[in-house]
Amino acid sequence: MKSNSQPIKLFVVVAFSCTSLLVSLTPVLAKPTLSSSLSDAYGGLRLRSDAKTTLAQATTFNLPPLPPGPPPGGRVRGGAKRGEPICPLTKPKLTALVPFTESDDSVINVWGQTTVERPSWFFYVPYTKDSPYEVEFVLQDQDSNEISRPPIALPDKPGVIRVSLPSTAPALALNKQYRWFFTINCNKQTISPPTFVEGVIVRVELNPTVVKKLQTTELLKRYAIYAENGIWYDALTILAQMRQKNPKDATLQAEWRHLLGQIHLEDIAAEPILLEQP
Repeated sequence: MKSNSQPIKLFVVVAFSCTSLLVSLTPVLAKPTLSSSLSDAYGGLRLRSDAKTTLAQATTFNLPPLPPGPPPGGRVRGGAKRGEPICPLTKPKLTALVPFTESDDSVINVWGQTTVERPSWFFYVPYTKDSPYEVEFVLQDQDSNEISRPPIALPDKPGVIRVSLPSTAPALALNKQYRWFFTINCNKQTISPPTFVEGVIVRVELNPTVVKKLQTTELLKRYAIYAENGIWYDALTILAQMRQKNPKDATLQAEWRHLLGQIHLEDIAAEPILLEQP
């Protein structure tokens, strides 16, 4: 009897150890995939559909210092330049998914960096196409000259939409400030001010060491590299597209909540990500 009891005990210990290891690994496994548009815009990296990427901990977005020159200013939540907007009050409000800072004298600066010539912006829009409202996105250069006004439409339901600079628009120059406006006019018949958000975008170059790392790493880790280097728009675009491809992925959901929480937009994190605008 004694000779049989020891092997049985050994088998139980090994089985329990393997089971514990699998349980400990399960929460950090993800299956990200890469769309063709992401592949074109962010270096051509593709992943097999069964590829698994592990993040040991949530990614930190490192907010860079303000760009040189006059403060960017701007508005991250929907409001009007004068008086009260005529658009219905919603919760959450119209919101730009962009970092912002607030100084001691309550001056808000809304701005972010990109490395691509024709980036994308993301906005939470509380109004739908069933409403008779006009929506507009305008990009201007440092001299207030209009660079692009891509056609966009209100979504089918409230949620986060993506607005991309079209291929026909001029490429963003390096180290230049461009100002963008996203405006919703809820009453075309009056002179009441529309509700809008506003900010600045700057295209920058990463150092060659970081660029090389981006070219040879997995997609989810590329998102982390952009975030850690303060490249907001590129990090957000990668994570948003991965979430669209894998809406039930718990790791991506957690990263999305964590990223938006770092810029004080926790209330937007639970809103759906909708299809890209034309």
